[in-house]
Amino acid sequence: QVQLVESGGGLVQAGGSLRVSCAASGGTFKYYDMGWFRQAPGKEREFVAAISDSGDSTLYSDSVKGRFTISRDNAKNTVYLQMNSLKPDDTAVYNCAAGSYSTSLYAYDYWGQGTQVTVSS
Repeated sequence: QVQLVESGGGLVQAGGSLRVSCAASGGTFKYYDMGWFRQAPGKEREFVAAISDSGDSTLYSDSVKGRFTISRDNAKNTVYLQMNSLKPDDTAVYNCAAGSYSTSLYAYDYWGQGTQVTVSS
């Protein structure tokens, strides 16, 4: 129904910043709650952040709270994840997802293919 394409990943040094984006098409973007998840090699996919359809509410995992900020621009059909004070443990493939506002990946129905974020030490 909705297609999601992430961009903005790359290599950054520890302590640096990066912003990843997720562009949506094919659906009514403003009706979807959105989330960011990540998966490092050998680890389970974990919740990172979520934002409600209107942008009024946000959720963050404890590991990123205070460092990452999720936002959305419904006029541009895009959700963002601003990542500051990056750590090597943040290295992962980051996926955006569309669905229902939740920390659970099972609440999301549509997924992007992901963008790689690598933080060097």
